[in-house]
Amino acid sequence: MLITAPEELRSRYRGLSNTKLIAALAASRPTPAPVTAAEATAYSLRLLARRWQALTEQIEDLSGHLQRLLEDHAPDLMSVFGCGRDTVAQLLITAGDNPDRLRSEAAFAALAGACPIPASSGKTNRHRLNRAGDRQANSALYHIVLVRLRYDQQTRNYATRRIAEGKTKMEIIRCLKRYLVRQLYPLIVQTLQPRRQTTAA
Repeated sequence: MLITAPEELRSRYRGLSNTKLIAALAASRPTPAPVTAAEATAYSLRLLARRWQALTEQIEDLSGHLQRLLEDHAPDLMSVFGCGRDTVAQLLITAGDNPDRLRSEAAFAALAGACPIPASSGKTNRHRLNRAGDRQANSALYHIVLVRLRYDQQTRNYATRRIAEGKTKMEIIRCLKRYLVRQLYPLIVQTLQPRRQTTAA
């Protein structure tokens, strides 16, 4: 809206960062009667900026509440390198919604779309990414792997070694997601165990 606003309005806020722009728009005092195009645009921008601030405050409040819940009820999962509140919450949601499918580590890998799919042809023996399963859980695993590839030296060494063996980046990520499931599965089952026992009682 600001990009298409009249020049007199654009020039007033040109060069501001997003945070400063939102603060300036929210604190603006447009003319009460929006007669001109610039005045009507300024009024609309003020409303949008204040809405943005209100939603941001709600997001921060909910994020803090979610952080406290996970630290209280899933501390082992939260301590795993690369895991954050959003990824841990999504994995627990996926597992909690499908308790009958948590029979084994392999079953959870299939649920999260992290199990290998054979894609061999002739003398070529390989596997490909699994496009099935819960895509939100798969996305959570993917983001944890990306964090590890960037900040965990052991994971980076593994990736370097597999690249030297001729593996592609996507094949390496597939393998890392499967290894990650192996690490997280017992922690997820342990976290959900009290709930399952309470439900059974």
